[in-house]
Amino acid sequence: MTKCLIVGINDYGGENDLQGCVNDVRDVANTLSVINVTPPSPKSVRIRTDARATRKNILADLKWLTKDAKPGETLVFWYSGHGSYQIDPHGDEEDGRDECLVPHDYDTAGMITDDEIQEVIQWLPPSGVNLEVFLDSCFSGTATRSITPLKGGDTQRVRFLPPAIDSAFFGDGPHVEVRNPIFSRQTVVVPQINPVLWAGCRDNQTSAEGEIEGTPRGVFSYTMCKILRKSSGLITRKKLSIQVARDIKQMGFNQVPVLEVNAGRVNEQVFK
Repeated sequence: MTKCLIVGINDYGGENDLQGCVNDVRDVANTLSVINVTPPSPKSVRIRTDARATRKNILADLKWLTKDAKPGETLVFWYSGHGSYQIDPHGDEEDGRDECLVPHDYDTAGMITDDEIQEVIQWLPPSGVNLEVFLDSCFSGTATRSITPLKGGDTQRVRFLPPAIDSAFFGDGPHVEVRNPIFSRQTVVVPQINPVLWAGCRDNQTSAEGEIEGTPRGVFSYTMCKILRKSSGLITRKKLSIQVARDIKQMGFNQVPVLEVNAGRVNEQVFK
């Protein structure tokens, strides 16, 4: 059995809006169905976009995704939207920051921290459950939300939302070392659970979106879906990672996608 949670958020309120995340969701849902990862059924797939992608709903959906998971099952969480950070109140982060997903209602309800997500996944069985996480966003404080020109006059947007002033003030500075984003193996609190992380960029880079074939898209999600369809999903994680990085570079983007996985699983087929 496979269960998927797919989240895409364009609507952040005015100047923080993105354009390609909902298109990413459509492509991801269709791709996972076409390559037979999961059937297009509400029993196995949950989709949240814009106003429905609230903090409360996303956290509830993550619990739905992981609830009663059994060895042999595959779980997929795909997030397309802004990333950010806030000050770590517990002192368990080397860089002093909690990396965050940014829900639609972040301004009133708050963000979703890596600690909160780890609290959900820690209840998975200690072995035998395959959790594949795709994050088309960026978490580094070196990012900006500026719009920069691409070839041909198009523009790209960076998927990073600056944190609140208190986090920015206390978290920035030369002492801060930006580490890998959510689900990095260095920060997973249950050592025997090893989710597979696919990140749209390195932790000192930005994940971009722009006009691709006339449609606003996340560069990472677009490329990942294209290769998964072309291979019918019959591709190892290592080969998929290499091909995604190659295609993004050929498209003229500087971001380098990241795969974090146990060495023993890197040559296994994706979603297995």
